Order: sequence, then C-alpha cells, then structure tokens
Amino acid sequence: MTEASAGPVHAFLTGRGRDGRGRSLAEVLAFDDARIEGVHDVIQWLFPLAEPSRAVPGAPVLGAAEAAAIRADPAARAGFLAARDRMLRFYAGTDGWLTALDHNHLRITRILTALRDLAGLEEAKAFHAAVLRLNDRAGSPVNPGSLEYWRKAVEA
Repeated sequence: MTEASAGPVHAFLTGRGRDGRGRSLAEVLAFDDARIEGVHDVIQWLFPLAEPSRAVPGAPVLGAAEAAAIRADPAARAGFLAARDRMLRFYAGTDGWLTALDHNHLRITRILTALRDLAGLEEAKAFHAAVLRLNDRAGSPVNPGSLEYWRKAVEA
C-alpha cells in the first residue's frame, strides 16, 4: 500500500506526513508537558479512532484500510508507540489530570482504545495498568465513571 493510499494519519505516524496544522510527528513528540496539556487537536492524530471526535470537529477518522496499513507498517507502529511513550511520560510527570474530572480522562480512553485497536490488547492493558498505578499513588482521585470507561476500553 502506498503512503498516499494508506491515508494521512498513516503518513503522520510514519513521520512522513503532517497533521491538520502542518506539524510533524517529531515536532509533536517534542512538545513539553504544558504544550501537550494545552493543545487539544493533536491527540486525534496520535491516537486515531474509527469514530469522529466530539471534542475536535474535523479531526481525522480512521478507516479500516488505514488502520490495517498502520498495523502492518513497522514505521507507523514505531511512531504510534513513541506517541504512547510520550503520553505515558506526560501522565507520570504531571498531576493536573489526577482529579475527579479532567479532559485528560477522555484522552486516556482514546489512547486505550487506539492502543487496543492498532497495537493490541496487551499494549492497551499495559498503558491502563500504568495509569491506574499513577491514580492509586495519588489517592485514587479519578472518578469511577472514567475508571469504568478505561476498563471497558481494554476489554477484548
């Protein structure tokens, strides 16, 4: 499958394409924690889903062919897993999301779902376990509803 036929998210995750604002994967992964917290239109490119984003109209929607291309392409998988690692560092290095309600809870659900669909259930479960450990260490401030969404996202 060629880069053009695979789709824009696939190209972005390989490092050969740009997101909707012209940013490369390397640029996004280099964001500091404050920028990751403040930029709300990049998570859909890093962790694409088959459903449209309710938070960011016009964000990419992942089709079946593009999802298959991402799963099959070592470069796209490496970019995707680098995004996972960056977000895990973000969550480990910040605590603003460790409250009852925060937009990052939705982001985490998206990340878990994308990991499950594009990298496999074990990757999703490992991220889930890491986020739960961070929540536990903070005294479990995340609301039960968010925890339930996260749990459902890592079901087979």
